[in-house]
Amino acid sequence: MAEIDHHDRNILRVLQADGKIGNQELAEKVNLSNSPCWRRVRKLEDAKVINGYVAMLNPKQLDLTAMAYVHIALLDHTEQTIEMLDNFVALQEQIVECSSITGPNDYVLKIIEKDTESLERFIMQKLLRLGIVRASTTNLILRQKKYTTALPL
Repeated sequence: MAEIDHHDRNILRVLQADGKIGNQELAEKVNLSNSPCWRRVRKLEDAKVINGYVAMLNPKQLDLTAMAYVHIALLDHTEQTIEMLDNFVALQEQIVECSSITGPNDYVLKIIEKDTESLERFIMQKLLRLGIVRASTTNLILRQKKYTTALPL
């Protein structure tokens, strides 16, 4: 893990809020000159503290109005079953998050679709047809109160 000092944390805070910011403006906001700021950003990228830069899209503006958390329990925990799920998740753009969890379920998936009918079709005709899911519970997201990718620094 890279050693992170207060200058690096300040850089990360600013970049989390505005990934498009130019180096000069970033340097000004974190009270560094251009070259040291640029070197620090490169060091953070090389150390994989910064994995990439993305645009945050508004799902509603793209007519993606159905979001749900789908908790699944697998039939078994063999390497083949887990690999099948991993491959499926990697190929499905509707699945925007997948986490292995504790408790009665094995995974929680966050799925975004155009509408509830499309969401149901995806769950029933793709996810459950894999033949590896023992049980699932779907929780529709009615309204998001907070959504951020920013990490607490």
